[in-house]
Amino acid sequence: MAKDTLKVSGVTYTTAESGYFEKRRLKRAAGVWGLWGLAVGAVISGDFSGWNFGIDAAGFGGMLIAFAILVVMYYGLIFSIGEMAAAMPHTGGAYSFGRAAMGPWGGFVTGLAETVEYVATTAVIVFFSASYADGITSELLGLSLPSWVWWIILYAVFIGLNSAGAAISFKFAIVVSIISIGIILLFSAMAVFSGSFSWEALWDIEPAAGQTVFLPNGVLPILFAMPFAMWFFLGIEELPLAAEESHDPVRDIPRAGLWARGTLIITGLLVLFLNTGVIGAEAMGTAGEPLLDGFRAIVGDQLAAVLALFALIGLLASLQGIMFAYGRNMYSLSRAGYYPKFLSLTGKRHTPWVALLAGALIGFVALIIVDLAGGAEGVAGAIVLNIAVWGAVLAYFMQMVSFLVLRKKYPRASRPYRSPWGLFGAWAAAVIAALIFVGFLLNATFQPAIIAIVIVYVIALLVFGLYGRHHLVLSPEEEYAVSGGLHGDPQREGYGGAVEEELLAMDGMDESGK
Repeated sequence: MAKDTLKVSGVTYTTAESGYFEKRRLKRAAGVWGLWGLAVGAVISGDFSGWNFGIDAAGFGGMLIAFAILVVMYYGLIFSIGEMAAAMPHTGGAYSFGRAAMGPWGGFVTGLAETVEYVATTAVIVFFSASYADGITSELLGLSLPSWVWWIILYAVFIGLNSAGAAISFKFAIVVSIISIGIILLFSAMAVFSGSFSWEALWDIEPAAGQTVFLPNGVLPILFAMPFAMWFFLGIEELPLAAEESHDPVRDIPRAGLWARGTLIITGLLVLFLNTGVIGAEAMGTAGEPLLDGFRAIVGDQLAAVLALFALIGLLASLQGIMFAYGRNMYSLSRAGYYPKFLSLTGKRHTPWVALLAGALIGFVALIIVDLAGGAEGVAGAIVLNIAVWGAVLAYFMQMVSFLVLRKKYPRASRPYRSPWGLFGAWAAAVIAALIFVGFLLNATFQPAIIAIVIVYVIALLVFGLYGRHHLVLSPEEEYAVSGGLHGDPQREGYGGAVEEELLAMDGMDESGK
């Protein structure tokens, strides 16, 4: 074997070409508030739409139980992710955790799940943002554009925003997150003080035979409501992807996760109770614009364009945050060679603009397919939405397995932050994620999404098995895994260079150094 290669765990690493990491640099620009804004912004659109379909499945009582279960899951998840991110402060996030715990194949499966989640979620947000934007321009300007034109505009604007520099992205995230929270607080105040809220409206779904108004469809539908309840929190787990752009990832990522989680629990409960109490559980379960419908119920339709603008702000906040996530996810997998290496180029502003563009192209194609298949009401629309949640559930489960494995595999590795819930938190989050996955299997409406994502995985795993695994690079995520947790902090050690040469000299060793 040549000196510039290393074979370990069934894959082959080669020395990065001269200037490889210099062309793939990120810039540190985020403090704890920037990270908080990124996490809240990525999630906040879920308070505006999407979550309410869980009430149709399980009633208000069932949705409330699903919300409580998911609070437990996300506490366990974010505590565990915080510990792993502090130990592995590089951009890989879920892929990095899976790679260290379960080898290259485990890392690839976990990272691909997050790619699917974030690219599909971005496409869904673009879809609904275009609808709101067209309604606003039609009402105020008499201008209506084809959906595909709005999709191009939205993708182009937010690729530009995310490519302009990390500092701009984080500042934007803070601003739109605060505005979105303000809109929810405004609605809450209006719902309470206008007298529009009714406790009885929470229970207006006629129960099935033998059931109660609290659980009008019985106990099992709580499982079917959980994927929709995830929209109150889906995306907060992206925080580790900002590790190489955070000034102090070891301290600030766990702290931002804790504050963001608390913020989202409060906003979620306000919307769940007050929005449902204003328009009624039965109407809420099928509403396409739940928060907007709530505003209309309070003030009427005379301010329709202004109210739609409120909803659009929440969607755009999440569009920026989730696009940031898929850009960094694809960047890290590309930098290590799992995806084509050109996707990790960063340019003069040190942002992964190529990955951002690639994810947008994939999402745009998905939206075209949605449109041809019948739009939001068609089967393809449901497939894209459910693919996002399915990818998230798989990524959650794999990360919790990684946490449990790493506690045993690297017991002496540096852990500057430790999860206060420890092993219990990881087990709780893993079990709940597995239950949601079972819910997908039992619910026939989710099965097309499972088929679609299985096809994606089969193709991706074949490409990786036949080609990708023979052309990997010792990126920080790979350095950490190959060295048994001793290397991989780019803030302290830099990229490549002496560390890479040391690891490439480990001919014949396994990842424990034996």
